[in-house]
Amino acid sequence: MISHHLPVLIVLVPLFGALLSALTSRGSVSWGIALIAMVTTLAATIGLLSEVLHDGVISYEIGGWAPPIGIEYRVDLANALVILIVSTIAAVIMPYARVSVAKEIVEDQQAWFYTMYQLCVAGLIGIAVTGDAFNAFVFLEVSSLATYTMIALGQSRRSLLSAYQYLIMGTIGATFYIIGVGLLLTITGTLNFVDLAARIAVTPYDRAMLTALAFITVGIGLKLALFPLHVWLPNAYAKAPSTGTALLASTATKVAVYLLIRMYFSVFGIDNIIGDFPVLELLLVLSIAAMFFASFVAVFERNVKRLLAYSSVAQVGYMILGLSMATSTALTGTLVHLANHALMKGAAFLAIGAVAYQLGSVSLEKMKGIGRVMPVTMGCFVVAGLSLIGVPGTVGFISKYYLVVAAFEKGWWWLAFMIVASSLIAVFYVGRVVEVAWFSEPDKKTSELKEAPLSLLLPTVVLAAACVFFGVDASLTAGLAEAAAKALFGGSL
Repeated sequence: MISHHLPVLIVLVPLFGALLSALTSRGSVSWGIALIAMVTTLAATIGLLSEVLHDGVISYEIGGWAPPIGIEYRVDLANALVILIVSTIAAVIMPYARVSVAKEIVEDQQAWFYTMYQLCVAGLIGIAVTGDAFNAFVFLEVSSLATYTMIALGQSRRSLLSAYQYLIMGTIGATFYIIGVGLLLTITGTLNFVDLAARIAVTPYDRAMLTALAFITVGIGLKLALFPLHVWLPNAYAKAPSTGTALLASTATKVAVYLLIRMYFSVFGIDNIIGDFPVLELLLVLSIAAMFFASFVAVFERNVKRLLAYSSVAQVGYMILGLSMATSTALTGTLVHLANHALMKGAAFLAIGAVAYQLGSVSLEKMKGIGRVMPVTMGCFVVAGLSLIGVPGTVGFISKYYLVVAAFEKGWWWLAFMIVASSLIAVFYVGRVVEVAWFSEPDKKTSELKEAPLSLLLPTVVLAAACVFFGVDASLTAGLAEAAAKALFGGSL
């Protein structure tokens, strides 16, 4: 039955779609191929999640070789949630892409953009679904190489520089990760996550093991833009085509956070990390720094894409904060924020991309009064902004509620205060955009504009509506996150 092969199909479908897109020279045909591939991948992901909920952990052997010798794809609640995030965002953005990409990218390069788009999705899903440390590195590089190309296809000449900067930082991160994995292979003789966990559990934590942990932490930290390893992210988000920015901001860092969680909780074992090395204390400090520093920088940004990029660095801080507290409630907050941030940041970047489509700029100076002529677009941005702040009734409140509760459970009232205080900074940078867009008089050029095309509006409205729906009824997102967190703490692989 085809349902038995869903773990590999969710990777093969976008890979095959990328191949077909590369063979065509027409952007519209390539878009159609990508749309079919993304919708098919989403349908397969939903089917896979249903199987995991019904049957538990799914193990899929590649090439007929049983693990740990062969490569294994392994799906549980944690990575099923991440795969659902990636496939949903990728599918929702595709209707938006047709008009946006046609305007921002020249005709003969559009097919390559859709090729890279699908390769990126395949790589991100591959990172989440694989049960092999080296295979995760391979997919990490697939997604990264596709990302570099997408960024380089941006309109500005600075897009090439941004892609090059990301290439350098991404290569350093990948090198650190693979050195750590190589050390683990030398120590344990295996690369399979389950087998690694079993062998590490009976292996003394010597300097080699701690070095491996350190290399893997720094390598993944670069990929997820953990402060102060975030310097590549603002330019990458600001200079990429709007469709690419929305995809990357909604998915790429989330998958990297998941990989770090998998390494800490499933491979190394969180109890071992707590007892032998102050890595969680270090992550706690860096996450708090990210929450405040990145939010503070965002307040003074004049380019809204860069503003949202620094906001993403701060939001990653919240995710790592939950990991660093190392409790079931805190990890639930991290996992649910993976989903919630994908929705809010996807809606925000799609809205700003629609503004760029109509106005030709995302500078605050040129966005005066844009809310009056594009009320639906900027209304969606306001909803996303309220979610970033964490206003009750939005998804951002759900995430921060879990983190605050986790802080109080540990008796860290000061950390709960910091979570609330850092969230209030978001009021200022979101408020600046809202003030300019809604309360400033539009100039003559802006007043002649009209609302964005329907193909741009619908995906934006869908994600903005999801920010409210899952902020009111969080049973799906928070329910999956809570069950996944308990499984991770229970040692389930």
